[in-house]
Amino acid sequence: MSRLPDPVCGGTVTALQIDEKKRDIVVEAAFPSLVERRALFSAEKQICSALSVTSATICPKFQEGSFRPEYFPELVQELKRRDASLNGSLKDAAVREENGKLVVTLAHGAHEMLLSRHVDKALARLIREEFGVSYEVVFDGTLSIDPESSVYIEKQKKEEETLRRRAVVEEMEDYESSMKPQKRNKTVSVRSGDSLMPSILPETAKPVYGRMGRAKPSPISQVMPDSGSVTVWGEIFSMEERMTRDKSKKIYSINITDYTGSITLKLIEDVSQCRPLEALHKGVTVLVRGEVSYDKYDHEIVLRPRAVSTVEQVQVVDDAEVKRVELHLHTSMSAMDGVTPAGDLIERAWKWGHHAVAVTDHGVAQAFPDAMNAAEKIKKKGGAIKVIYGLEAYFVNDMVPALKGEASGTLDGEFISFDIETTGLSPNKDRMTEIGAVRIKNGEILDTFNTFVDPGMPIPAKITELTGITDVMVRGAPPEEEALAAFYRFCGEGTVLIAHNAEFDTSFMRMAAGRHGMEFPYAYIDTIPMCRSLLKDIKNYKLDTVAKYLKLDPFNHHRASDDATVLAKIFLALIQRLKEDTGANEIRDLNTSLAGGDPKKIRPYHQIILVKNQTGLKNLYKLISLSHLDYFFKKPRIPKSVLVKYREGLILGSACEAGELYRAVFNGQPWSDLCEIASFYDYLEIQPIGNNQFMVREGLVPNEEKLREFNRTIVRLGEKLHKPVVATCDVHFLDPKDAAYRKILMAGQGYGDADAQAPLYFRTTAEMLEEFSYLGKEKAYEVVVTNPNQIAGAVEEIRPIPEGVFPPFIDGAEEQLNSITWKRAHEVYGDPLPDIVQKRLERELGSINKHGFSVLYMTAQKLVADSEAHGYLVGSRGSVGSSFVANMSGISEVNPLPPHYICPNCKHSEFVTDGSYGSGFDLPPKKCPVCGTDYNRDGHTIPFETFLGFDGDKTPDIDLNFSGEYQSDAHRYTEKLFGKDNVFKAGTIATVADKTAIGFVKKYEEEKGIVMHRAEELRLATGCTGVKRTTGQHPGGMVVVPRGKEIYDFCPVQHPANDQSSDNITTHFDFHSIHDTICKLDELGHDVPTIYRYLEDYTGIPVMKVSMSDPEVMSLFTSTKALGVTPEDIDSPTGTFSLPEVGTNFVRQMLIDAQPKTFSDLLQVSGLSHGTDVWLGNAQDLIKNGTCTISEVIGTRDSIMTYLLLKGLEPKMAFKIMEITRKGKAPTLLTEEYINAMKEHGVPQWYIDSCMKIKYMFPKAHAAAYMISTLRLGWYKVHYPVEYYAAYFTVRSEDFDAATVVKGRDAVRHRMNEIRMKGKEASKKEEDEYASFQIVNEMLARGVEVLPIDLYQSDSRKFLVEEGKIRLPFSALSGVGGAAANSLAQARESGGPYISIDDLQARSKVSKSVIESLQSVGALQGLPESSQMTFF
Repeated sequence: MSRLPDPVCGGTVTALQIDEKKRDIVVEAAFPSLVERRALFSAEKQICSALSVTSATICPKFQEGSFRPEYFPELVQELKRRDASLNGSLKDAAVREENGKLVVTLAHGAHEMLLSRHVDKALARLIREEFGVSYEVVFDGTLSIDPESSVYIEKQKKEEETLRRRAVVEEMEDYESSMKPQKRNKTVSVRSGDSLMPSILPETAKPVYGRMGRAKPSPISQVMPDSGSVTVWGEIFSMEERMTRDKSKKIYSINITDYTGSITLKLIEDVSQCRPLEALHKGVTVLVRGEVSYDKYDHEIVLRPRAVSTVEQVQVVDDAEVKRVELHLHTSMSAMDGVTPAGDLIERAWKWGHHAVAVTDHGVAQAFPDAMNAAEKIKKKGGAIKVIYGLEAYFVNDMVPALKGEASGTLDGEFISFDIETTGLSPNKDRMTEIGAVRIKNGEILDTFNTFVDPGMPIPAKITELTGITDVMVRGAPPEEEALAAFYRFCGEGTVLIAHNAEFDTSFMRMAAGRHGMEFPYAYIDTIPMCRSLLKDIKNYKLDTVAKYLKLDPFNHHRASDDATVLAKIFLALIQRLKEDTGANEIRDLNTSLAGGDPKKIRPYHQIILVKNQTGLKNLYKLISLSHLDYFFKKPRIPKSVLVKYREGLILGSACEAGELYRAVFNGQPWSDLCEIASFYDYLEIQPIGNNQFMVREGLVPNEEKLREFNRTIVRLGEKLHKPVVATCDVHFLDPKDAAYRKILMAGQGYGDADAQAPLYFRTTAEMLEEFSYLGKEKAYEVVVTNPNQIAGAVEEIRPIPEGVFPPFIDGAEEQLNSITWKRAHEVYGDPLPDIVQKRLERELGSINKHGFSVLYMTAQKLVADSEAHGYLVGSRGSVGSSFVANMSGISEVNPLPPHYICPNCKHSEFVTDGSYGSGFDLPPKKCPVCGTDYNRDGHTIPFETFLGFDGDKTPDIDLNFSGEYQSDAHRYTEKLFGKDNVFKAGTIATVADKTAIGFVKKYEEEKGIVMHRAEELRLATGCTGVKRTTGQHPGGMVVVPRGKEIYDFCPVQHPANDQSSDNITTHFDFHSIHDTICKLDELGHDVPTIYRYLEDYTGIPVMKVSMSDPEVMSLFTSTKALGVTPEDIDSPTGTFSLPEVGTNFVRQMLIDAQPKTFSDLLQVSGLSHGTDVWLGNAQDLIKNGTCTISEVIGTRDSIMTYLLLKGLEPKMAFKIMEITRKGKAPTLLTEEYINAMKEHGVPQWYIDSCMKIKYMFPKAHAAAYMISTLRLGWYKVHYPVEYYAAYFTVRSEDFDAATVVKGRDAVRHRMNEIRMKGKEASKKEEDEYASFQIVNEMLARGVEVLPIDLYQSDSRKFLVEEGKIRLPFSALSGVGGAAANSLAQARESGGPYISIDDLQARSKVSKSVIESLQSVGALQGLPESSQMTFF
């Protein structure tokens, strides 16, 4: 090794740490004087080179008190090495000591980033470690910079120009040699080495921006903060663009990855120069040349491109003449294990030319719908692929016999109970260290045997800790051949052995015998199956647990002789029970006398089950349901006894290393046993060696050759039994690059070997043929190609969800619906009906009757009628309000006809169809010209097409909002209507969300002690999102199976989240998957109908009778005047606190911006508040710019169609444009034909531009239903404030703070201010309290008085109206739950007035804390503590 730098040589090594596994070395060294970081870093590199270690780190220690601010730049270099994102943030920073603090004066902002990265603490820690002094580090100076200011942007431009010029000099590399045309394959069919991960074809580069120059791409992982000018390639995985404030430039943030790492491209360009950049989008691969710099806006290292080209990646193809078929494949529905969606996997199989592919998730079928849809999508493209539906089951062999081998004699005869101790768990690699045995006969122990065995290898420390057997104890003991022979002599001939978990003990003996040319000639009894059958209520079957259960004496567990002795006693006790229970007497009676035992206590194996035909599909659904409902314990288990019952139409495979057959091969079970196990399966499975590499890594097998030997054994079994052997990948992710996502998920679940990912990717035919070449060319082709295709050919084309619609059945539903609808229409609109009403009803009923939807309408009608009969109104939601039939049959309160007047007396009507009014509620008051009665006003212009589609054939989705107090009754009524066995809760599937995924990545970084680029964090997190975590149930969804069908005709069932204590049974599929196949009713619990109920109780005024056109109510959306308060009184310019839809900060700001004047304006606000990319950056800007008003912007999906119809577009085109826009597909599907048609009919450009931005649009009917309830509640709020607030808080009091409220408005305002001052530091609970205080403050500002809690007057939970004031209930008090509140209310009903606090507590049985809460608000004033009497 060359001499280290002189300053370093002067140091003294004080400590040395070496990690042999990671090949890391850490040196602590004391230095007499300060050393530059450059010298230390150079020394580290020399150490790495000389010692061939991965990394070397020198931790310097300087003399205490030698720190000087001048050394700060050196410390910055160390900090930057530890966290690359600091590059540039501390540039030009000055340092000074001040009052014991180290003050860092920043020159370039980034203060927030430095604090978020805890740089202050890191710098303080570094100084403390190296100099032994402690400082508090603080920042001052230029703490932040506006990244969008013209000054900053201009400065950035100048810096970039300087870097550009410098790079011209640096970049004169040998471009000809690195980039000259080479003969490259554009495709690859066998990935290995460099081709294992994605790579590019540089010759396919097409310039997009700037000139690429002469440079060879570097891996992104090697891009460092100080790399300067670099060229990289990467695939775009996310991209954002935004305008600068002056709209002159676009800022692009493009995240790219080459799968070694990720980086963000940051590009600021004049708008006029941005057109070429439109070619860039997610999925495009680019070649980029630019400068690495620190971005003060993103607080991260970015690459500022000088040139960008698109480039092609090398494509992976399957070019085999005959393709393989994958029969073992996991999707993202294999919970927290598989990472790739079913659609992507099936798309890949099709692109490779595979004619079939199986889907076999762990224990579930939840990917079936997505797999089916993927195959249908391919079919629409003109392609075809057969999906083989199946699963990897958790198979439990509850039919394992206790007796193995041939044996005769009585149960009182002679047996040898034995046990062994070993060096580990693998019979292939480990060895025996002790054999212990006892002879029993006629129920007595006659003789014992015990010997240590020299294993010929060291005994691991953990084994010594477990057994107490040390290397010294076995030194000089008989080798295994002698020990085994001695044991055989003790046993004699024909004796039956007894062991606990016999497969373990006998596998070691069998392996040992095989190594020395001996046989293992004994029949044996395994006591575990006996325990399963005879000890039903035992916790588990461990030897010590069984001994304790049978009340046997304590023993020295994990020593062979002691275990063998106690096992003999256990066996004798079990035999006694068996005789008493079954009358068995002969050994041969043993297996037939024992039942299978509890499947939940038997170790499960993996097993592949494939569906062969429709019968098999239904049987699989039954098996999955049983495994989740009856046999679930940690995993959904399928017992063999149950599997045999439902085996018809199914194909069984032996699965992976966790399968029953592979385990038996691994354990060295005899050939006859292997044949018996294998004979149960329809085909046998082998997998690539890499899949089981962990066995070599963990020392379970000596080498890879042993794994090949296992596979060869399975192949021989197939030949012997004439069963096909298939080679599978056991796919868990699509490509090798995707292993990183699974690594993150597994690390997040605590797996220590997450970094050592098995190569569980989808392989080509050529890759698999190469993998299994050790079997010989013909055999490899047979297992890879021939046999999987043979199995695929035996599978029929099936659909996991049947085609068609299967509505429930109600006798006479069509007649009932038609009768109710026409009758109500005549009651409202007279006879004859107005032409517009007649035609609308005929059209709607025609579609409903034709497609059999009347039963769905009648179901909803009956549910609503039943709720109203119990005193609870029902609110509709979703697009059902688009249906006039729904309105006339009482399902929806939304009238979708054009705005109109209707006389309640003579039925005369006037319809406004010219678009001058958006809602009938906005029509001016008018009297009927025929009879002089005041007209009713209604109608909101909502097309029927948005509900049942343009052709009226879309299955209706009827969502109903029931009172939360009535919801469970609605569910029971549904069961009554259709039969309990036909109604199930709608299941949901919860997947890894964005924030959770980022959390997993952050946790991985923390555990590994690394800092990733934010773009790499995002890439890894994105790869983890969508993976199934658990299941659940829709809050109100009910799925109804029609009579004559079973749920298994559609899907399996389970408990939500597999909660075995739950009474609810849900669909196994996410309800969206079967939404259009069988009926799903949305019976949601909602607060508004409950508030309605209390308002009617308190005021006596029916909700349906209040005015929908009250000007004072309408004024609430822009003013507080109708409430009798000023904006300053309630901190809001609107009076909408507590009103649904319009009470949040976001929507109140919308109201301020939009200034709605009419009900149709409110519909716009509601639609805009629920849509995506419709308000911010869209409608809000249009209104602020004066381009249009709230009434003209695109607010709801329906308004697009009605607007275009008024402009004169053809109805079907108007409908299609609406559908395209509302789904966010305008940028790709709104073709020139549509755009030209819109322009030709006078649609302005801003309208078209707005369509292009929209991602999702809210239905107008849903907005109308919401806003109708808002107006109704608003009417009570204006005219009956006391009753309104009492009803509101009765239903919404969860965040009500009675202790503060009873102190008055000043106390409320003070508490609000306290929370507001906390800003972002306020907790979620405090934020919720603040929202509640806003409403309380408004109530008190309006002069509504609150009466305190009273032991005799307060209700348990209702806010009662008492002499024009509101009496607080017991439940309004913090710490008083529902049960305690009820107890307090009930206690006063008997026993007369309370005589003391003791009496109150005794009668109500509430806790001391509840009593203290009552005391805190003065509710116990006048009550003495004790009931004791005194005479003095």
